[in-house]
Amino acid sequence: MGYRIKKDDEVVVISGRDKGARGRVLKVLRDQDKVIVEGVGKVKKHQKPDQKNPQGGIIEKDMPIHLSKVMPLDAKTDKPSRVRAGKDAEGNKTRVTVKSGATLGK
Repeated sequence: MGYRIKKDDEVVVISGRDKGARGRVLKVLRDQDKVIVEGVGKVKKHQKPDQKNPQGGIIEKDMPIHLSKVMPLDAKTDKPSRVRAGKDAEGNKTRVTVKSGATLGK
């Protein structure tokens, strides 16, 4: 299955507690159909002291959210848009936004 969202894409959260939030995709968890988005799905975790963090304490952590809750951001319109398959000038497959026809990613 091809994924419409990849690492480093700008996305908008379309439902849930963080609805309307924008951020960059840090990681795509393909086996779980989830993504980790920068600044979205933050939770506080109680951390025991260890070698890395000798102080311990409460840390904030970004948690994964389901792929269906995010949409890629269209660079031209600055709004979320669905994605379809397209071809660039050389004939390579690319991801294209439905709203404006702008290509996503590299």
